[in-house]
Amino acid sequence: MKIPHLLLSILLCAACPQSQAEPAKSPDKPISKLHANDIQDLKIGDVAPDFKLLGIDDKRHTLGDYRAAKVLMVAFISNHCPDSHAAEARIKKLIRDMPAGQFSLVAINPNSPDGLSIDELGFSKYNDGFDDMKKYAADEGFNFPYLYDGETQAIAKAYGCLATPHVFVFDAERKLRYKGQFDDSRFADEATVTSQDARHAVEALLAGKPVPVEITKPHGCSTKWLDKKDLVSKKVEKWDKTPVDVGLIDAAEVAGLRKNGTSKMRLFNVWATTCAPCVAEFPELVTTARKFGLRDFELITISTDDPKDSAKVKAFLEKRGAGLLDRLKPSLKAEGRTTNSYIFKEADTNALMKALDPEWPGAIPHTVLVGTNGEILWRHNGAVNGEELRTVILEKMGRFYRP
Repeated sequence: MKIPHLLLSILLCAACPQSQAEPAKSPDKPISKLHANDIQDLKIGDVAPDFKLLGIDDKRHTLGDYRAAKVLMVAFISNHCPDSHAAEARIKKLIRDMPAGQFSLVAINPNSPDGLSIDELGFSKYNDGFDDMKKYAADEGFNFPYLYDGETQAIAKAYGCLATPHVFVFDAERKLRYKGQFDDSRFADEATVTSQDARHAVEALLAGKPVPVEITKPHGCSTKWLDKKDLVSKKVEKWDKTPVDVGLIDAAEVAGLRKNGTSKMRLFNVWATTCAPCVAEFPELVTTARKFGLRDFELITISTDDPKDSAKVKAFLEKRGAGLLDRLKPSLKAEGRTTNSYIFKEADTNALMKALDPEWPGAIPHTVLVGTNGEILWRHNGAVNGEELRTVILEKMGRFYRP
């Protein structure tokens, strides 16, 4: 049965070197005949579709390269997905635990970077492009081949990859014997795993026994198909056109925001339209706000412009796409706020420094990252480096889902 791609995406949602698919038999159509929205429903007993994909070792890998193994697992994973991150340590452990030479695992990244919105990257330093695959695999010490299918996505469609992670286990004849989740936990802590379905399938096949459970439902981040590119562009266009409401704020109100007490991590930035470093760094702040837009995170900007220049501040912020993200609106409403963009209305900026960060030397721009309990986790005086800033935030927030 062929399942429409759109329906699968709805149910599940929870450049790069060229990849080339080799023509091969598949349950419904040869890979060479697949159309843009086709995705196969690989059934138990079907033969593994062949592939010819570039790996992070800069070599082309084919299904035949793994012919010696009694059992083969094809695991679709990605750089950006927290579910995938959580499974990877257990994937590496599975490889270490299996008898040498009898088991092989090859990982494939199915995602197109063009199908990924920046707010879907809030759990990773990396996008899902080929160059980032190399960096990510090096960071994580992958002990398995990692191949790229994001340019054509023909192999992901041939296998029926719905999400990352999504695994397929084949016997010695390369017939499918298990497909679905690697295990039942989306968390990194192995103690949260209660059903090791993929491991049990591998162990059963190596022992010459029937697989106990042949099909489970994968969980994780939906496959980022290239045809999502237009939706990503429309989202960015909406962000860029979002109006900005600029409010006035005093030292006591700043102290209240700094105290926090919400579930959100807060990044405060003090700036002015007359400050060249402030203007130069601002696009990085907007990028940061968008990247962590699906997490408990809020950028709060405080301008030291004259309150009479609120129209100038508003125009600056709107030109740079600093409008409030929709996901933040309910939490601000619950706090009795309407905006995260402010102008400091008091004459004495020393009061602002005392309220926000007593260690602030006085010059702007000044940026502080505040935890949920009001603790300053990181501070920086002067223009920020965007990549360094986002790395710090990711380290503080973590790259896994938390129980």
